[in-house]
Amino acid sequence: MNANSLQTPIVYLKGVGPNRAETLQSELGIHTFQDLLNLFPNRYIDKTHYYKIGQLQRSNADVQIIGKIVHLKTVEQKKGKRLVASFVDDTGEMELVWFRGQKWIRENIKLNKPYVIFGKCNWFNGKFSMPHPEMELLKDHEQGLKVVMQPVYPSTEKLSNKGISNRVISKLVQQIFVESKGRFTETLSDKLLFELKLLPKSESLFNIHFPKNQELLAKAQFRLKFEELFYIQMQLIAKNMLHKQKIKGFNFDQVGTIFNEFYKSHLPFELTGAQKRVIKEIRGDLGSNAQMNRLLQGDVGSGKTIVAVMAMLLAIDNGFQACLMAPTEILANQHYTGISELLEGTGITCSLLTGSVKKSARKPIHEQLESGELQILIGTHALLEDKVKFKNLGLAIVDEQHRFGVAQRSRLWHKNDIPPHILVMTATPIPRTLAMSLYGDLDVSTIDELPPGRKPIKTVHRFDSNRLKVFQFIRDEIKKGRQIYIVYPLIQESEALDYKDLMDGYESIARDFPLPDFQISIVHGQMKPADKDYEMERFVKGETQIMVATTVIEVGVNVPNASVMIIESAERFGLSQLHQLRGRVGRGADQSYCILMTGNKLSTEAKTRLQTMVHTNDGFEIAEVDLKLRGPGDIMGTQQSGVLNLKIADIVKDNDILKTARYHAMQLLKDDSSLEKPENLVIRHAYAQLVKYKNIWNYIS
Repeated sequence: MNANSLQTPIVYLKGVGPNRAETLQSELGIHTFQDLLNLFPNRYIDKTHYYKIGQLQRSNADVQIIGKIVHLKTVEQKKGKRLVASFVDDTGEMELVWFRGQKWIRENIKLNKPYVIFGKCNWFNGKFSMPHPEMELLKDHEQGLKVVMQPVYPSTEKLSNKGISNRVISKLVQQIFVESKGRFTETLSDKLLFELKLLPKSESLFNIHFPKNQELLAKAQFRLKFEELFYIQMQLIAKNMLHKQKIKGFNFDQVGTIFNEFYKSHLPFELTGAQKRVIKEIRGDLGSNAQMNRLLQGDVGSGKTIVAVMAMLLAIDNGFQACLMAPTEILANQHYTGISELLEGTGITCSLLTGSVKKSARKPIHEQLESGELQILIGTHALLEDKVKFKNLGLAIVDEQHRFGVAQRSRLWHKNDIPPHILVMTATPIPRTLAMSLYGDLDVSTIDELPPGRKPIKTVHRFDSNRLKVFQFIRDEIKKGRQIYIVYPLIQESEALDYKDLMDGYESIARDFPLPDFQISIVHGQMKPADKDYEMERFVKGETQIMVATTVIEVGVNVPNASVMIIESAERFGLSQLHQLRGRVGRGADQSYCILMTGNKLSTEAKTRLQTMVHTNDGFEIAEVDLKLRGPGDIMGTQQSGVLNLKIADIVKDNDILKTARYHAMQLLKDDSSLEKPENLVIRHAYAQLVKYKNIWNYIS
């Protein structure tokens, strides 16, 4: 059966009809033959064995029995009725019970005819019973497709109520095999089938639905998972290659005086091996004649900023300007302060442009930018304004890029006739499998090494009963001249609750740390931006010792003197959020601490999250645990929902298959980017069909 006939509406499959078609569409999203074929079983039940009633155990297990129905009766009960059948074989008698669909059962059941029944056995009132068994006349069972391992398909209550049982879905899938004569168009090349020892497409589809044995099931699963991931990677890699071919970039062929002088005389510390590797990757992009489109990810404190600075210096060496855009004024200010200090004495001009910059100060910035006198501009969304015109923007860096919309980022592209090189940075570690699947169209650089000499943050979990000891620890740290964060959870559903939590906490802290000995700042989402910035600024300057806040301080605040992060109700936070909050401390030379406060009642998942935080400071290790706990959908958030709508593969469990698929997709496109070689025509055709019918990432195709 070819791809076109598999797009036939499901209503035309024998045994479906308009009513069933409507239910299958609304409940399972099945619109075509292809959709039903791609409804892969959740699990399988071994149906090679037939039990006798006399052999049954009180184990509530699935069993299959051959026998006859000899009697039917309706039994009144407190609510409604139940239909009960006496079912016998040569070793004993049991009951079959139906609580719904009784009229249809009574009309269609054939007494004293051999049946094969299947279901869970219960022990009730001194005998075995089977509620709502799957039933088939023995003669039909023997003539039908021999199912050794019965597939169990996804289902819903509405499907069951409409009579679309697991057995019905199985029969409908069988009907597709009957109509296609079990033949389906191959979608992978002979070379891939041979190299990876993959089953052919037709054999894989049959054995995923009706496996002949466990070995063939495993082979079918591998083949279909590989194929799904292979075509996703094909689209991502092809998109990246097309970007590089079509969108020409400025060629930064000089590694000149400015870069070399800074490296020799102004770099305040030795670069880590990871930083050197990433700078080399960026240099390769900037000298390739194609526009750079690279994601730089690194854990909190891994040194992404210095990499960004050195990329800017490469732009300046080649006669271009550079800009860095951050999501908040506080973060933009920090970047500006840090980068200005690094560039002191180099003669490079650098300015800050945010919403708070006065009109009188903006005019010279605009003029110097247009004349080319200003070489680096750091700022917020203010950089996107039409008034901001560069003489020759060659490199645009976006920090915490997920905080900006696509439209906002694309406005940077239009700040020059030829789009500038783009480097996007994130301090939220992305698991490798997710990076390959989400950002496979970007080149990804990872700084996976912290600068030497940085002391790991000590993380501990404390229950509410230990609060007095924790407060004493805070006093001891403040005596040493340190500052403290105390963070309360943010529950999006109820800002009122957030506010109450925070204010109750603030009042409690104010009682234990009274004026004038202690100064406390408070920051939350309901404050005006100016008030929030004022309180943040007081803490940054060291005018207050304790910052009581919600998660608004999660990203970007850099206070080297803050050495303690206390997270209240830590069980209500996700792992990545806990890690980001912890990253607000540990920025100075002193030993820093993170204290996770919770009540005594914790779920198993909450315990895993807290144990992970105590066990490791590695953001990438934490991200992998987070991915396993929450799955890709939650980690990506609503913006990316539906992006990884996988039918059979699982990017957490099938990590190795994903790597294999990406490797082979990369090799294939390097060798034959337009898929024109005769041996690749089958892949070209399958790829075109997937894009045509949107069976793969919608936002790409």
